[in-house]
Parts: sequence; C-alpha cells; structure tokens
Amino acid sequence: MRFSDIPGQQAVKQMLVGSVRRSHVAHAQLFRGAEGSAALALALAYVAFLNCESRPPEAEDSCGTCPSCQKIDKLIHPDLNFIVPVTTTKAVAKDATSSKFGAEWRQFVLANPYQGLNDWMQHIGAENKQGSISKDESVQLLRLVSLKAFEARFKLVVIWLPELMHPAAANAVLKLLEEPPPATVFLLVSFAPEQLLPTIISRVQPVVVRAPSEEELAGWLHTVHQLPEVKARQLAQLTDGNLGAALAASTGTAAEHDYYALFVSWMRTCYGNKVTEMLSLSDEFQKLGRENQKEFFQYALSLLRKVLLFGLDPQLVPHLPAGEQGFIKGFSPFVTPRNADAITQEINDSHYHIERNANPRMVFIDASLHLAELLRR
Repeated sequence: MRFSDIPGQQAVKQMLVGSVRRSHVAHAQLFRGAEGSAALALALAYVAFLNCESRPPEAEDSCGTCPSCQKIDKLIHPDLNFIVPVTTTKAVAKDATSSKFGAEWRQFVLANPYQGLNDWMQHIGAENKQGSISKDESVQLLRLVSLKAFEARFKLVVIWLPELMHPAAANAVLKLLEEPPPATVFLLVSFAPEQLLPTIISRVQPVVVRAPSEEELAGWLHTVHQLPEVKARQLAQLTDGNLGAALAASTGTAAEHDYYALFVSWMRTCYGNKVTEMLSLSDEFQKLGRENQKEFFQYALSLLRKVLLFGLDPQLVPHLPAGEQGFIKGFSPFVTPRNADAITQEINDSHYHIERNANPRMVFIDASLHLAELLRR
C-alpha cells in the first residue's frame, strides 16, 4: 500500500512522512476515522514507508519494490503483526485469536482495505456472532513484543478496532503503551475511539482521518479504478465519502445503472404530473432490484440536497459537474425551504417501504403522485 494509492488526506500523509524524516516516530498512534474511511489503508502505507529499505531521504512514499515493501504489500512481513476482533466459527471452534485467522485477514484486506466490522465478520463466517479482541490476545501480544524485530528497523503491531478489546486485553495494551518495548510501534485503527479507555487515548498520538471530498472520491474511482467519470461521480455522491461502500458499489450492479438520468426523468415527470410516464418509469424502477432501488432513493436525497443548497446560494455547491449544472440550476426554484422537508420525508418513506419488502412499483407510483403535488407548492 502506497500513500499515493489513497485519495485525499494530504495533510495526514505529510504529517506521517515528516515524522519519519525527523526521526520523531511516536511509539503509539491512533488512526481514527469513520467506518469505510482510509484509516487502515493509511496505517498500512505508513508501515511500508517506515520500513522501506530503498527510500531516498526526500521521498514522499515508499518505493514498493524493495523486499520489505513487497512483503508488507502482501501482509507477510515477519515484523508486521495484526490484532483484530474475531469469534468462533465452523473452522475455528474454540480459542479464537487473531493468529488463527491470518490467511482470512490477508485476503480480506488485500481485496479492500476500506471495509468494516460487519464485512469482516461475514468474511470469516461468523454468522450472527459478535467479534471481539479477547483476553487471550493479551498473552499473544506480550509474546509478540517480547521478540526483537527479525528484519526491519521497527516491529509493527496494528490493532484494528481496539474499541472491541476485552478489559484484560485493553489493560495489557495500556501496560505496553506505558512501558513500550524498544523499536516497536503500535498503530491502533479505530472507528469509535470514544469507547477506548481514557488512559489509552492519553498515551497515543492521534491521526485524524476525515472522509475525502466528493471530488477526490470521484477522481479516485475514475483514475485508479477505471470507472467511467459519470458513474464515479454518481457513486461519490451516493456513498458520501465512504471509500469501502464506494469500492464495493463500483464492482457491483450499482455501477451499471445511471441513477442521475433516472432521477432527472422522474423529477420532470412528477413536475409535469404525467401519470402515463410515471407508470412507465415505475416499470424501469422495478427492474433495478431491491438493493439498487434503495440506493436510488439515497442518491435522490443526495442530489435534492444539492438542488436546495444551489437555490439558497450557488456558492454552497461550488464543484458541480458540467453535466449536472443545467438541471440543478433549472430545478432549484422548485425545491425550496417550503417543500424540501416534505419531499425529503416522502423519499425517506419510500426507502423505508422498499426496505420492508413493499411492492416497488406501487411505492414508486405513490411517491411520484405525492411529489407531483409537492413540487407545485
């Protein structure tokens, strides 16, 4: 993983690179971001940069070609260790610890480093069980850090979702943070840092990972993942900075549908109160499938927000793509503070009904008739 592989986060990248250059590497750092953020990806890019063997003094990124980088990229470096929440499964019936899920973890992260806890639990076949970092991990952790680094300058311990640590594991980590072993760096990657012990938070250097902007996310999907520009922007709007969701959607059926074109047709039909065309669009909506129907309504809410903000002040949405400017400008007089709440509630209700397995065609037609009335207020 290179820093250049991750969209945005320039200030964080510069801070991490600068700490290595100045030889001011904190022994414990907390990468804190929302689920679906680049927190784990940044930690892995930092690991590679920290132990890169061929990095020039002024380099902004790891080389990606030295033996250390290649092993870290495959997550098989002997000095890179992971502690992650696990639970018993059909394959691991008892004494579940991170070390027993090493192959599954490598496969999971290499496929998409922006995923969340539920994705991980599904990946290991946890069914309805909850994952945690058990007290048994504390024994494993103490054994890990008691050994010197095999090859690299630093031994790295990445603790993913430390907020799920058993109190015994949390206390073991706290003791290690208070009396850190030499040449060992702890990287905690958390989605809910407020759930950590205050004493742990006080002993780590925070690394705040914010969601990328819509422009950064769309550019990343387009240039790195080769998604058509229109689709990339559509998914960036839909996922609201969630890299994991955007990447998952880019390889799924959501990427095959043009929600923007459907939304524009729908709004024009509703405003014109053209019932025959509503019926025709409802057939198109029904063919999307339930998950895509839900995503369409989420996308509709996102675009309606832009329409409302543009009507209030065009400077509130300064980075509109050229293909959307004309529609948003023309539609903004009809979405105002007078009807915006009611329109939003109507689409939220439609999403709820689809989620509860209501007939999608009936939901769409009912919403269309209500929107036709609301848009004329």
